[in-house]
Amino acid sequence: MTYVLQTHRLSKSFKGKESVSEVNMKVKQGEIYGFLGPNGAGKTTIMKMLTNLIKPTSGEIELFGEKLTPASYTMLGRIGSIIEYPIFYDKLTAQANLKLHCEYMGYYNKKAIGEALELVQLRGIDGKPVKDFSLGMKQRLGIARAIATKPELLILDEPINGLDPVGIKEIRNLLRILSQEYGISILVSSHLLAEIEQLADTIGVINHGRLIQEVSLEQIRETNAEYIEFQTNDCQKAAYVLTQHLNISNIRVIGNRSIRVYDLSIPLAQMNKALIMNDVALESIHQKNSSLEEYFIGLLNGGEQSA
Repeated sequence: MTYVLQTHRLSKSFKGKESVSEVNMKVKQGEIYGFLGPNGAGKTTIMKMLTNLIKPTSGEIELFGEKLTPASYTMLGRIGSIIEYPIFYDKLTAQANLKLHCEYMGYYNKKAIGEALELVQLRGIDGKPVKDFSLGMKQRLGIARAIATKPELLILDEPINGLDPVGIKEIRNLLRILSQEYGISILVSSHLLAEIEQLADTIGVINHGRLIQEVSLEQIRETNAEYIEFQTNDCQKAAYVLTQHLNISNIRVIGNRSIRVYDLSIPLAQMNKALIMNDVALESIHQKNSSLEEYFIGLLNGGEQSA
């Protein structure tokens, strides 16, 4: 497994108060890592440490297999980022702002600026100073600046702030393209579960400066999938009825007395009737309806859960 980013017991204190506490996180090459937590959880502080904007109180950061130090200028050149609200030279145009950015990053591809603006769908802005941009337009420009130099790692702190629903969907699609087609690893933070859920491959849940859990979204979905559980003294016969009579394939036998059905396209009443008509004695029926939202709220309220 190749990791573009790892932290080891990363901590940060301000005036003796710990803001980030012993965070161990790993971002795989080419994945979208969703950093999920409420406002004030420590997400921005960690991102600032990853980009050398502030120094850790203790712990280490490893980028591209090398330890991050105050002199890691070349390494940081391989990263694009938006930390908090993007700041620009307001009297200059978007193109002029991106040109300056590319120059001080030592990146001289003449096509890069137009390509970046096109990717974020920021059009019709020729000659328009940034001070006349809307909040959403500035957010798009921030993402364009972050990707203009073709970074290997993209760090985005709440990138959908200020965007309308259409803009949010467009940025979501853009991040998928950058990950899947360009191979860019992306660390994106949000306090909005619905957005992280639709975007991320791996989710790191953080609260009060501590990383509560780091887990793949696929694993969470498998663990928290909705299902109907039948308890019976003849699981073998119940499985036969469900698969052969109702063509249900997504089932799992649990021990000797329980069988779970994950295919909910068949109504419960129809399953119940088929089992009874085929002399399968049912002791109890339970339907699990937990959601990802309930799962993450449970994490934030009660600490680590198994996944």
